[in-house]
Amino acid sequence: MSLIVLAAMSANRLRTLSATVLLTLVACNSTARVVINNDGGWCWFQDERALALGDTVLIGSVATGHTDASRKGNIELTRWQPSTGEIETVVLHERLQTDDHAAPALALTADGRLLTTYTKHGSDRLLRWRVFGQADHRLEPAPERRLDVGAPITYSNLFLLRSTNELVNLSRAKGWDPNLFVSTDDANTWTPHGRLLAGPGRPYVIYTSNGEDQVHLIATDQHPRDFDNSLYHGILQGRSLHDSQGRKLGTVGGSPPSPSDLTRIFAGKPDAVAWPADVELDEQHHPVVVFTIQRDGAGQPRGHGGMDHRFYYARFDGRNWHVQEIGHAGRRLYAGEDDYTGLAAIDPADPSTVYLSTDADPRTGKALISNADGQRHRELFAATTRDGGQNWQFQSLTAHSDRDNVRPIVPAGTPHVLLWLRGTMRTYTDYTFEVVGMRLP
Repeated sequence: MSLIVLAAMSANRLRTLSATVLLTLVACNSTARVVINNDGGWCWFQDERALALGDTVLIGSVATGHTDASRKGNIELTRWQPSTGEIETVVLHERLQTDDHAAPALALTADGRLLTTYTKHGSDRLLRWRVFGQADHRLEPAPERRLDVGAPITYSNLFLLRSTNELVNLSRAKGWDPNLFVSTDDANTWTPHGRLLAGPGRPYVIYTSNGEDQVHLIATDQHPRDFDNSLYHGILQGRSLHDSQGRKLGTVGGSPPSPSDLTRIFAGKPDAVAWPADVELDEQHHPVVVFTIQRDGAGQPRGHGGMDHRFYYARFDGRNWHVQEIGHAGRRLYAGEDDYTGLAAIDPADPSTVYLSTDADPRTGKALISNADGQRHRELFAATTRDGGQNWQFQSLTAHSDRDNVRPIVPAGTPHVLLWLRGTMRTYTDYTFEVVGMRLP
């Protein structure tokens, strides 16, 4: 692959954007793996982390400074055009926090502009956001805006609901629970509406939306360090929360239900602790979920389990949930976070396809030892089912790597691409990753 780096920006524009912008042209074909950002990471409890818009892909990430110390803690937004190889990176906030929990979420406003929101990892009370011009053009943001939400805040999950033209943001805030923030003026202002869920501990939640009037959520009881988690599904419609069957369970800010009041998808136990990875909607707008379970943590102190994880697949048919095992998810990413795995992503264009990151053969559990360095690394696989998850076929996408390939994303829309992080993770504040992408068929 040839690489031509083009220069770029006037000092005045650099100051205006508070950013370093790099335009890169890459001679690539449809199967090439492109390094989109040489220093970036993300958590998986904020969405959308990437948007696909015609011929443009937008990606949010957090730099650790491993390539350039001046970037440490930068919250960055990258625009990639796979057809030309053009890459542009803008700094949303310099040195905010070296922590993958600070990764930004992205959404389009009703008039087609790009909104990005981001927070620290619970160490202040500020919701931060920027609004750009047209999302598929050069990245020229307005100044950063801030809202003190009155409690430590973490994560952002952004959705535009077209039935009301409301932007909703779901973040962990008051009570260390998911909270709802709503904008009715294209992110000019935000109004807090209170807690979405309540109950003991802090539930971990991932979200998706039909884009019209509903947000689907997949929740745990608590953090898996503290609880043998089950997994639950609910639907936010207006300011009410409903179970999978549509029965109203509570009201945001008034009488929010506990996670266990939602529809239970999977019953956790000491040797099957659930942790969500991704959720999408199928053509009937029914939720499809991929999650992991830890099999070997029963009776183990923190740091001693997490050597045997499995991927599971759950789908709702309009009446009932159906849950099947996909295959082996390998070992924990690092000791202490024994439920962290390489994760998985559902293809929004075809929810019967799931992209897996694992350091074990998903069929047999055999360790994946690389010929490149003799070490065990996480590789990517495409897993496909044609019978609702009962049987799976696997295709290897990476092999014999010299680093891990983790935390895949497949953004909805076109271009149809797979994104992931390649490198090494020691903790959520200490990682050496680059953001990599490739086009999918």
